[in-house]
Amino acid sequence: MNQPDLGITIADLRTQKGLTQEKLAEYCDISKRTIQRIESGEVQPRAFTLNNLSNILEFDFNEENTNNETMWLTALHLSSAVCIVFIPLWIWSRKKKHSNKINQHGRHVLNFQITITLMLFAAMFFMFVLANGVFFFEEIGRGISDLFFTSLTFAVSFPFFLLWMFAVYQAAINAARALADKPIRYRLSLPILAL
Repeated sequence: MNQPDLGITIADLRTQKGLTQEKLAEYCDISKRTIQRIESGEVQPRAFTLNNLSNILEFDFNEENTNNETMWLTALHLSSAVCIVFIPLWIWSRKKKHSNKINQHGRHVLNFQITITLMLFAAMFFMFVLANGVFFFEEIGRGISDLFFTSLTFAVSFPFFLLWMFAVYQAAINAARALADKPIRYRLSLPILAL
């Protein structure tokens, strides 16, 4: 990786780790001014310094493969349409140390997926409470009409359908934004993983 991308990546990773420039310089056994110059893109770090930065920031600067980055970003965003956290988690955990962009986008996707999963659990809880209430009142009233039961089934399943449509929409929009190298935005996403 070359400057200025290298400096931007180092600054992002340092911030994610909660390190100051002084602390990072101390860990790398170099001056704060050198870190500032590397992050601003003024200088290319020596191999020894780059190796130290790789170890401290847990990022392999030498093996970053941006050729497949677009494919992995697209897969990452489109995987959020299926509302299963494990697929984007697998992609993110395997590729986050090889691409800062995948690391950043993966955090957004995972925050969105966790939020949608929590909403689905809330909808299932609501459905369970509502279904038990209906059966309780059916026992008391002995015979709720078929129209009421059909309406209730639709009302219970409608939140699941809406959440799925919302996830598909967000996945498609953000995959297109990632391909166009535009900022991504996942609406209603809780900031669970630090960005």
